[in-house]
Amino acid sequence: MRDGFLAHYVYTLKIRTSRNLPDSRKGSDIMITKLVYEGDSITIDMEQLCKVLRVKAESPHFAGIQELALAARKIATVKAVYKVAFVEAKGENSVTIDGITFTSRVLSVNLADTYRVFPYVITCGEELAAWAKNQPDMLENYYADTITEMILKNTRQTFFEQLDEHWGLESTANMNPGSLADWPITEQRPLFNLIGDVEALIGVKLTESCLMVPIKSVSGIHFPKQGSWENCQLCPRENCPGRKAPYDEHLFEEKFKL
Repeated sequence: MRDGFLAHYVYTLKIRTSRNLPDSRKGSDIMITKLVYEGDSITIDMEQLCKVLRVKAESPHFAGIQELALAARKIATVKAVYKVAFVEAKGENSVTIDGITFTSRVLSVNLADTYRVFPYVITCGEELAAWAKNQPDMLENYYADTITEMILKNTRQTFFEQLDEHWGLESTANMNPGSLADWPITEQRPLFNLIGDVEALIGVKLTESCLMVPIKSVSGIHFPKQGSWENCQLCPRENCPGRKAPYDEHLFEEKFKL
């Protein structure tokens, strides 16, 4: 296990390739790291879970939720893969990373002062998805789905903290295809192409509409950035349970408009 990572196991692939690379980097090693989280690496905050489910400790449903949470921890095998990649060219509305071009004004501006980035995919995997889907009634299915969502969210945060510590990143941000109109979900395809064979590495594939399977998966680009940034700042969706920052209706005009 590499220092700085608490996942169940970690390994790094070093692939010597010329695929999609400029002449200056042809023949260089491409670092792709896979992580697997299970057992003690899986965390579920019961107080937070009950708050999300709106279930109190004295509720007759509490014991059943506890049992589901324990079962999920035993089953869960959360997998992550990331690549160390480099920004090679920037346009007004595009960025080229390791020979793969992404179209997004917001991404281009956010990476203006950045040259090294970390594209990633994280998934709860088929095991947990099947467990949640096969619960015997609708209420337990809902509880299990929420538990799976929490495991993914918590492990994602752990992954970012470990990644930042490992690479000495003090201030970072993320962008995710499909979270903004400026960077649509179709940009999943170049992101997966940038990382490599994601399905072979961690079992995640894209549908024709660019949704990820298993559905409890997240993807994006993690990058160093001074100051704060959340996709939510440009998203007007109301009552979003995943909101991390308030919507700023003037931000796009002030910072990103040409």
